[in-house]
Amino acid sequence: MSEKRGKIGILTGGGDVPGLNSAIKGVVAEADPLGYEVVGIRRGWMGLTHMKPGSQPDGEFLRRLSPANTHSIDRTGGTVLHTSRVNPRRVRERLLPPFLSNQDAARLACGEGVYDLTPIVLDNIESLGLDYLIVIGGDDTLSYTHVLDEKGLAVVGIPKTMDNDVPGTEYCIGFSTAITRARELINRQRTTLGSHERIGVFRIFGRDAGFTALYAAYVTFSRCVLPEVEFDLDGLIKTLVEDKLRNPSHYSFVIASEGAVWQGHQTAEYGDADAYGHRKKADIGFALAEEIRARSREDAISSDLTYDLRSGEADMLDQMVSLTYASLAIDLVRRGQRGCMTAVRGGRYACVPLPQGPSRRVDANRLYDAKNYCPNYRNKIGLPLLLDEVADPA
Repeated sequence: MSEKRGKIGILTGGGDVPGLNSAIKGVVAEADPLGYEVVGIRRGWMGLTHMKPGSQPDGEFLRRLSPANTHSIDRTGGTVLHTSRVNPRRVRERLLPPFLSNQDAARLACGEGVYDLTPIVLDNIESLGLDYLIVIGGDDTLSYTHVLDEKGLAVVGIPKTMDNDVPGTEYCIGFSTAITRARELINRQRTTLGSHERIGVFRIFGRDAGFTALYAAYVTFSRCVLPEVEFDLDGLIKTLVEDKLRNPSHYSFVIASEGAVWQGHQTAEYGDADAYGHRKKADIGFALAEEIRARSREDAISSDLTYDLRSGEADMLDQMVSLTYASLAIDLVRRGQRGCMTAVRGGRYACVPLPQGPSRRVDANRLYDAKNYCPNYRNKIGLPLLLDEVADPA
């Protein structure tokens, strides 16, 4: 039995993706032989805002993790620790923890009907006796990790999002499986499009960055529109009609990022903003199919490829990257490094500072053919395996 070296907390935040359980298992598998105790924080940042400091029963917000109880979790999707989109700096009154007194709530109020629960998070981390906190999340979840780093806590980030847009890394857990699933679903629906001789619009995740649509189009050899480039609506419709006429099966389709817009148009947003300031966008797939029908007299239909892409078990690449990121995270803990994130840079595994600032975006000048609404397949010599490259820090 290894001498006890410390206590590591781990949580998953934001939307679930395939590969999260592999990362959790990997952290435990690497940490346990070194003598670290690993405790899972349930429900993302909600676990650290809603458990009462000093009295944390197992079950609701905590889960002790061991090689035995994580043995087979990598064979399923989702996250065994559950997740939430809570931002501890901006918690609305109706979502405040029930143990919080009116006096304490008033002390934590920061205007606009929201509360900063960072003091509760800090108290809980201290009362749990955590020496390190490993956070698996996208740029929203990791942005709060940076807040804890500035408070002097030992934190390490692992990037995950099917959008693949976390700044500082070329790869995020969940991306490969999303593209694999998109290809399968699109190829399956080709038969329906062909049977009815339709033009299809596939809506896919990608609010601010078009990686998911671009790479799904790359592997299906199809058209796509991205948030990075406003497109000519009439030009796209003309291209899709021509594609349909040339296709022996009499169909065509385009993959549209949820944040894509055509020139002179702005996608409407609706509903209340979430904890990170995002409102839902109107369905670009439905709107584009309507425009195709109105402007071309062709039959068009939209299909939503969103939540199906993040469900189920991870593919080979996501499972491999998840386990490797987990191993890297424990390497960083063992070396005493903090305030950093596992990453891929130039096609190689690396450690980078925790991300700040806006989401990473597609280099459309290099990877996208805006004139033909499709990926650019040319001039790839010297690029890393997944084509996109983040420059090494200066």
